[in-house]
Amino acid sequence: MKYSCNRNEAAVKLEDKRATAELRSAILNNDNNNSNANGNNNLNNNARFASNNPSISKATIQEQDLYSQLCTYKNLELAWRKARKHKTLKPYVIEFEKNLKENLLLIRLELLLHSYRPKPLEIFILRDPKTRVISKSDFRDRVVHHALCNIIEPIFEKTFIHDSYANRKGKGTHKSIQRFEQFKRKVTKNNTAKCFVLKADIKHYFDNVDHDILIKIISNKIQDKRVLFLIKTILKNHKIKQKGKGMPLGNLTSQFFANVYLNELDYYIKHTLRIKHYLRYVDDFVILHKSEEKLAGYKEKINSFLKKEIDLELHPEKSNIISTYQGTTFLGLRIFSHYKLLKKNNIRKFKNKFTRICKEYDNNLIDYDVVYDFLEGWLTYAKTANTYKLREKIIKSYEIKFKGNISEKEYNKYTKLIMNPPISSAISVK
Repeated sequence: MKYSCNRNEAAVKLEDKRATAELRSAILNNDNNNSNANGNNNLNNNARFASNNPSISKATIQEQDLYSQLCTYKNLELAWRKARKHKTLKPYVIEFEKNLKENLLLIRLELLLHSYRPKPLEIFILRDPKTRVISKSDFRDRVVHHALCNIIEPIFEKTFIHDSYANRKGKGTHKSIQRFEQFKRKVTKNNTAKCFVLKADIKHYFDNVDHDILIKIISNKIQDKRVLFLIKTILKNHKIKQKGKGMPLGNLTSQFFANVYLNELDYYIKHTLRIKHYLRYVDDFVILHKSEEKLAGYKEKINSFLKKEIDLELHPEKSNIISTYQGTTFLGLRIFSHYKLLKKNNIRKFKNKFTRICKEYDNNLIDYDVVYDFLEGWLTYAKTANTYKLREKIIKSYEIKFKGNISEKEYNKYTKLIMNPPISSAISVK
């Protein structure tokens, strides 16, 4: 059965208004106690408010506990540190940090009073080579996104399957490709037997995520109405033709919600269809099996589930069954039985982005750490393919341009080596 909101929208708004009124009343009644709030304030606001306000029940306090954690100054400060990472020289970050404490306290107050409203998204077109519409949030809104994810991500992380690899700690493209090869070796019995791959893609995924279904899925784990209200506020800030649908590409919350939404598909595949060799990266997923007919049946069942349960469908042109001998295109690689190649458009995309990052560095818009982290990440990814000569060429040109620079990561690495040299290289003194 498709998920649907089981409560009247007017009733939900009335409940939100009552809850907001209770919280505002509590804050005003305790104004003297909180007027000297400073950057170290990490109080459990709801419990403190309730001590002098009998109108707030114990049940309400428990319900608001999660939201009170979200609104603490400590959490907002952590969110700011995450949001500014690799962007310390950006003008909007510098501007925000001129009055850092006041800005964080203002966000905190807006969240507590439920008056927080995100600013309109900045829209721009990216062609790499596929045309994509990217939506950029204001920096203060990114702080709120991180504050939200700091609190709710650990709750959902426990529910995600092992083989979901996008936007998760300890996962990523490198681990995903390794897992694909592990599956391939098992099914082909070390490349001695036939193996087929259902390589599937969900049609216009981010544009078609249904807000009501997403909220219903989230509310299975999060009962705090204030947290749900904030999530709805963030979702509604993205304006597209279909009302109540879509998430902006580029937002932290969109990346997280993408995993939450498709966790329903993961559970269907793993627990209902009981498929062993399945892995997913955002809206791309693969299933490996020795039978082509079996995969065709899985494809039909999965598409039916997507349509009925979460209002999505497989992309008809990008969801195909192929033999591993033909090579599988996955996460920018062409994976064959004994070797892997980077797709040409993937190399072109890297070169364009690296050129742009170098220009930003030359114009003092970013620091050297950003350049180093980007190249290190890409080289780690490129190592998964047969790219020795390409990587050697890129590293040589990089060393010429950035000769004499050292990143914080490199400095820490070399300092550890000096302080704790390997036993084999240690000099023995007689």
